[in-house]
Amino acid sequence: MLPEPTPETRDFWDGCKAGELRLQRCTACDGGSYFPPRPFCPKCGSRKVEAYKASGDGVLWSYVINMRPRPDMGTEPYAIAVVKLAEGPQMMTNIVGCPQTPEALKLDMPLKVTFAAQNDDISLPFFQPAGA
Repeated sequence: MLPEPTPETRDFWDGCKAGELRLQRCTACDGGSYFPPRPFCPKCGSRKVEAYKASGDGVLWSYVINMRPRPDMGTEPYAIAVVKLAEGPQMMTNIVGCPQTPEALKLDMPLKVTFAAQNDDISLPFFQPAGA
């Protein structure tokens, strides 16, 4: 099951395809960056929002290791994580590039975004340990 881009999320998915993590921010209230994408500011309701290329940096905020993966996700356990982005918002994703164990997945560990093409239209953002 892959996401279906909508007019509100198209820029985000186009960014992922191009290898960029794109966030949005309000230019009316300086309410900061937000995620998920939407056509209005979640703080003031203004439609004066802009998309921009984020750093792709974050830290592991929380996670759970799924020990019973779905058939389309392989046979190995994998981490379902919440990453706190350097720009402020939190994003749900998967952690890749390291063992999927509590010993390897340390809270507050620095992470960097990476992208994996799923088909011609969708690339998913995952996070891996910074420096990996």
